[in-house]
Amino acid sequence: MKKQIYDEKNGMSYTLHGDYYLPDLVLREEEPIYGKYGMLRKQFLKEHRLAGYQYLLLTGKLNKHLNQTDQEAREQVETLMEQMTEKQGVTEELKAQDQMEWVRLMNNIKASAEEIVLKNMIYV
Repeated sequence: MKKQIYDEKNGMSYTLHGDYYLPDLVLREEEPIYGKYGMLRKQFLKEHRLAGYQYLLLTGKLNKHLNQTDQEAREQVETLMEQMTEKQGVTEELKAQDQMEWVRLMNNIKASAEEIVLKNMIYV
């Protein structure tokens, strides 16, 4: 029997160990630098899209996917917050006049922006 074989169907190589060929698995992942949204995406994939999670994990693309998702989600939240503050008229003048009202509005805007991003980017 050959010591190593290559399967063209799946693009993987196998090494003979005893009587069995075992796949040569090497993880070439980038560093996990993701934050809140990356962790939420990872949890969602594990619980609801297990096949997709396992594919990303076994191909070494999981951390890249989570890092990219986290960065895109943070940028989207920031963009949505800017648009909503402008649309609702939340300004620095309001912050100077009525700080508690400004904080209330900003918290509502942030919660709304995060809800949109979670629904459209993380939980899909």
